Amino acid sequence: MPTHHRQEMSRTSSVTPLRIGTRASPLALWQAEHVRAGLLRAHPEIPVEIVPMTTQGDRMLAVPLHEIGGKGLFVKEIEAALLEGTVDLAVHSMKDVPAQQPEGLEIAAILAREDVRDAWVSNTFARPEDLPQGGRVGSSSLRRRAQLLHRLPQTVVLDLRGNVATRLRKLDAGDYDGIVLAAAGLKRLGLLERIRHYLEPELSLPAVGQGAIGVEIRSDDARTRTLLKPLNDPTTSRCVGAERHMNRLLGGDCRLPVAALAEADGTGLRLRGLVASPDGRELLRAEAVGSLAHSVGEQVAQALLAQGAQHIIDEVKRA
Repeated sequence: MPTHHRQEMSRTSSVTPLRIGTRASPLALWQAEHVRAGLLRAHPEIPVEIVPMTTQGDRMLAVPLHEIGGKGLFVKEIEAALLEGTVDLAVHSMKDVPAQQPEGLEIAAILAREDVRDAWVSNTFARPEDLPQGGRVGSSSLRRRAQLLHRLPQTVVLDLRGNVATRLRKLDAGDYDGIVLAAAGLKRLGLLERIRHYLEPELSLPAVGQGAIGVEIRSDDARTRTLLKPLNDPTTSRCVGAERHMNRLLGGDCRLPVAALAEADGTGLRLRGLVASPDGRELLRAEAVGSLAHSVGEQVAQALLAQGAQHIIDEVKRA
């Protein structure tokens, strides 16, 4: 073996690798590989490994997500591995990360956001408005269910679990007339052609953090925090921070029909927030503009609470 190859291998093997914890679904693996590629571009001398895991949320597919603990079930096992030191960082869809994180963990980087919109997918109907009375729509999200039923009370929203490919198979098998998915996931998986119609935020306000990938680390891991700095997108981080602060003040529960979208305009942020009853009959909206993420998050949360959001939240938690 040439000397320079031996030297290169020796240098690489002497560097402690970074281990990325992730769900094992195709979309989660795409996101982990996206983070891995960014780390390798910024730090080509450091090996980066991906450690796939199956979470409780992936295993319990027969029960509606809001009945078994919400999207936080997709991150608990990965966070436990992070705290134990089995992995060095965890890659999540930010919409799956509960507003309150376990002690000792933090989000160290949020990458530039993809399309934030929900997407309508159907083999028969170009838009949800084209559905007949009793049209069947698949969604696992109380947020999507509430906003769809508010606009189109004649539809029937049925629970839909599983990864993106599984959901599309169920649609293609005729179980649903249409389904609603995040546009970002379909784009990342190369399934852009399946999108029949984009649901603009005015009609379907996205989930908190939708379209954004976050990287979680141990709070005492200064090395990994420094290595992740080149991957952080300051604008996305500010926007998602405002959305998450609003959600935290409303209770921070992934099971709640809460939506939010912050958008940057120069130095300012515009945050829109929503709380709705699962049947879509009550739908509260508020928005605020300001330069500080926490400030606009607090303003929108307080405006929603002033309209009666706590009543809706309490009803959902009791159900």
